[in-house]
Amino acid sequence: MEQKASKEAHVLVLPYPAQGHINPMIEFAKRLDFKGIKSTLAITVYQSKSLHMHLDPERSSIAIETFSDGYDEGGYAKAGSSEAYLESLNVAGPKTLEDLIQKLDDNGQPVTAIVYDGFLTWGLDVAKKFGLIGVTFFTQSAAVNNIYYHVNRGILQLPLSEPQVSIPGLPPLEASETPSFVHDYGPYPGFSGVVLNQFSNVDQADWVLLDTFYELEEKVVDWMAKLWKLGTVGPTLPSMYLDKRLKDDKDYGTNIFEPKTSVSMNWLNNRPNGASVVYVAFGSAATMNPEQMEELAWGLKGSNCHFLWVVREDEEAKLPSKFLEEISESDQGLVVSWCPQLEVLAHESVDCFVTHCGFNSVIEALSLGVAMVAMPQWTDQPTNAKYVEDVWGTGIRALPDEKGVVRREIVEKCIKEVMVGEKGKKMKENAKKWKQLAKEATDEGGSSDKNIDEFVAKLLCS
Repeated sequence: MEQKASKEAHVLVLPYPAQGHINPMIEFAKRLDFKGIKSTLAITVYQSKSLHMHLDPERSSIAIETFSDGYDEGGYAKAGSSEAYLESLNVAGPKTLEDLIQKLDDNGQPVTAIVYDGFLTWGLDVAKKFGLIGVTFFTQSAAVNNIYYHVNRGILQLPLSEPQVSIPGLPPLEASETPSFVHDYGPYPGFSGVVLNQFSNVDQADWVLLDTFYELEEKVVDWMAKLWKLGTVGPTLPSMYLDKRLKDDKDYGTNIFEPKTSVSMNWLNNRPNGASVVYVAFGSAATMNPEQMEELAWGLKGSNCHFLWVVREDEEAKLPSKFLEEISESDQGLVVSWCPQLEVLAHESVDCFVTHCGFNSVIEALSLGVAMVAMPQWTDQPTNAKYVEDVWGTGIRALPDEKGVVRREIVEKCIKEVMVGEKGKKMKENAKKWKQLAKEATDEGGSSDKNIDEFVAKLLCS
């Protein structure tokens, strides 16, 4: 029940309209609210109608307002392509954000600062137009952002010409360990433009915030702190999984899909005594080709471990025939369309997480002390997987063959290594270490808590 500030400051929090961006930024808004700063979350009109939102007004005073991405009735799916969607977002977004700021001002709730997602560089332009504090919030790791910065400034030239990449603050990287927009330059012009242009105007930002914690990425954070006024403010998980200071902050409060909570948790709770479970999930956006889906399915079955696998409804048709029937008969596994990931990772029976290595999933696993099998798909995931295995020591990468497919034998081998292997023991020890450090960073006087306090002080004296 901290709330030291007077709530005269008012922060407008502007995430890119995707689950993996909304979750960390809404948790940051809750931290500001806890410190006594009024926060308003701006989401798209379409998301206000389609997201499963359950922000309890008794637990949080965060307001929800809307801006437009130009597709109020269908969102991203209506656009037809990422290029069309992003073009519309970049035109409709700034204009309707300006309208929102004016509306809030007219209603006696003037905005003091905009904390905008690094993907939405126009958030800073709008802040400057209104004379507001402009704050960049990066939802990906410091390491990944540092790579993108070097590309944006022309220091790292694309396409890559060397098999290895050297970036200050990072270990030497194979080209394939850089984000896909860097090592496979060209196929996704819309999204690659978004991530590589995040740094186009960042030098004009008043503050740069990173969704990581200092102890996790010390070297790269120190290097980036030479460039901007910078602070780490993560991990941005609900407080009840970390420092427990925000009472009843048990979940993010938003879901793009309806989680199958009771089915998932009942199944976990009914595992035989002492049975360890492998949790498998690839996020809200990643897609898998049918061959990879089949190899993963039979690899899970062949591991002889109990497993809970999230397969979104739009991916379910790729499951091999008779697979669901076989695992149901043996009670070895459960497949659900969506689940409460934090609750699952925190469950005492879950010993291994097979993940695409989206940064939110990685930081959740680190914060909850769960070792990983990394199966990166695209964007920042190859770099995150490199860190999971070689820097943080909490997992193993399941490497694909020359066709880019991780075979069932590799899936089995990696799961067994994490679950019962000698290397797996060390991974689990490291996972427990990071869990403790994550909690300390967010607790009173921790590195992230101090940075949030400093940020709040700046808001109040502006």
